[in-house]
Amino acid sequence: MYRTALFALTALLVPLVTTNISQAQQPYPAKTIRLVVPLVAGGPTDILARLIAQPLGEKLGQSVIVENRPGAGGNIGAEMVAKSAPDGYTLFMGTSGPMSINISLYPKLGYDPVRDFAPVILAASAPFAVVVHPALPVTNVKQLIALLKTRPNQLNFGAVPGNAAHLATELFNSMAGVQMVFVPYKGAAPANTDLVAGQIQLSFASTPGAMPLVKAGRLKALAISSAKRIAKLPDLPTIAESGVAGYEASVWYGIAAPAKTSPDIIARLYKESAVILQDRGSREKMDANDFEQTVLNPEQFSAHIRSEIAKWGKVVKATGARAE
Repeated sequence: MYRTALFALTALLVPLVTTNISQAQQPYPAKTIRLVVPLVAGGPTDILARLIAQPLGEKLGQSVIVENRPGAGGNIGAEMVAKSAPDGYTLFMGTSGPMSINISLYPKLGYDPVRDFAPVILAASAPFAVVVHPALPVTNVKQLIALLKTRPNQLNFGAVPGNAAHLATELFNSMAGVQMVFVPYKGAAPANTDLVAGQIQLSFASTPGAMPLVKAGRLKALAISSAKRIAKLPDLPTIAESGVAGYEASVWYGIAAPAKTSPDIIARLYKESAVILQDRGSREKMDANDFEQTVLNPEQFSAHIRSEIAKWGKVVKATGARAE
């Protein structure tokens, strides 16, 4: 009787054990992958994520689905990914805010950008364009500064709390000696929409989101935030050469996985993503959307995140910027 019961129990367990071993031995990936964007759809981070997701899915042999989880300056999406299983099926389309700025800007985070993530690849970067509503009576940064000094705290600027655009504007305010009212948004797209409508007057908008609106005549560009003029916009002066010496800021975008994700999975994701980013078609799409290709491998990306945390930490301290 005892042997009969033991055989019966063994018969029940063997299929379960076999199934678990089979699943563990399945090559990655074996199911759909989520690429979490911590901002609303339609903004630069979302645009780049969708440019990468489809070809990445084709190379991996599984769908890569973009999932928008906006809120709290990108912290909601970042925390969700940080606490996800480190199995390669939940990835993060990180950007400067949640990956390097928010740790200094917010009094408390539910994740640590260094401890809780495994960097995969830095994919692109973009400078900011200082864009204003066409009705604002300025045509360059010097005129803007003069106007702001005569109207302190009367003009509004929009940005996602804690993101690079927010800090880039606060840095400008500090270096130029001006004051503006900060209006928070969940993404760059709604901020640009309100700027076009005249609800706010100014924005430091990343070039992928801003330049199509400038070209359409719906916004007016005054300057670029990079240290040097960029080839695609040779006539747009830098902020530094427009009267704010030493000014420079940009935003970057990259893919990360939860910490403790297998090095083999990280290597596979990096390899396939790098091939996609170096493809002529992808480069043309990125160029058309005003992204600058900036590919770094996992080790380089990790070092970049650490250096950016230090850089923006100094800016937060110097400007006194805070996001609750």
